[in-house]
Amino acid sequence: MPKNQGFLSALAVPIENYIAEKQAVGYKFDKGADMLKNFDSFVCSRNIKKAALTKQQVMDWTARKPNETVSTQCRRISLLRGLAVYMNRVGYPAYVFPKAMVTVDRYAYIPYIFSSDEIKRIFEVCDHYPPTKLTPNRHLVIPLLLRILYGCGLRISEALHLTLQDIDLNKGTLYIRNTKFNKERILPMADSLTERCREYCKNVDIGKMGNPYFFPSPYGGHYSEATIYSIFREVLKKAKISHLGRGKGPRIHDLRHVFAVNCLKKWVLDGRDLNNCLPYLSAYLGHEDMRGSQRYLRLTAELYPDITSKIEKTCSHIIPEVELYEAD
Repeated sequence: MPKNQGFLSALAVPIENYIAEKQAVGYKFDKGADMLKNFDSFVCSRNIKKAALTKQQVMDWTARKPNETVSTQCRRISLLRGLAVYMNRVGYPAYVFPKAMVTVDRYAYIPYIFSSDEIKRIFEVCDHYPPTKLTPNRHLVIPLLLRILYGCGLRISEALHLTLQDIDLNKGTLYIRNTKFNKERILPMADSLTERCREYCKNVDIGKMGNPYFFPSPYGGHYSEATIYSIFREVLKKAKISHLGRGKGPRIHDLRHVFAVNCLKKWVLDGRDLNNCLPYLSAYLGHEDMRGSQRYLRLTAELYPDITSKIEKTCSHIIPEVELYEAD
């Protein structure tokens, strides 16, 4: 049984036990638990007394909201589908949302690939980003954080969860743990980035008050993703790079896509065999499988027509036929 998470509805017991099962088999399931807390509140608001998941409840809670993307709706559908399957398995009546009714391609997002000039402008803005009384180290955190995202292809959550123990300044490596798909990995950094990490450690009082995080928030713990998203939008504005709003980008996650495309471009120009190299990129990025990495081949070919023939010569059989790209 999980710790008390404040579930109050007639479905509290199956919800809590479902969360406990997911966590017992290795999933963090934090976002799933938060979404189920919202669903629990929804069930309470309907004054439902029976421990059953009806079709009407499912359809009402998963109905697409105004301005909501299909992918966001599908996360809620997938969550309730998992809960329903669990409830049926342990003896509760529950309606299972059919998989074929709504589908979303996890690779449908077209990433924004920053040009070399745009990356230069972003870092120039970051290097002059001002501190504040409440955030005295912000001008040191932001330049290094964005360089790590760009130079190592990390997800923002992976970078923000780095601790002092995860940074080996002697070997120049990052230990990425507790990740999406549970793909723990050790990543080498460029010598220049390692040196920046050393200078950062000299100038930022990290480890203060027992805070283990490499990018400590002045309020305790680490910087939140929402805070960094907001700062990144300010950086884009100052760098004169248009932001489309409503999550349409450019997104901070696009720095990860730039890293991957730059890797492939360099390998092609160096004459490397991409059949051999692609699995290394997939492992470095912590992908669940090869599909995410393969889509970068198409994107690289479209961005750099002069190397298309080289890619097609060695890897045409693994370039996806449709123009879909990794969403995360």
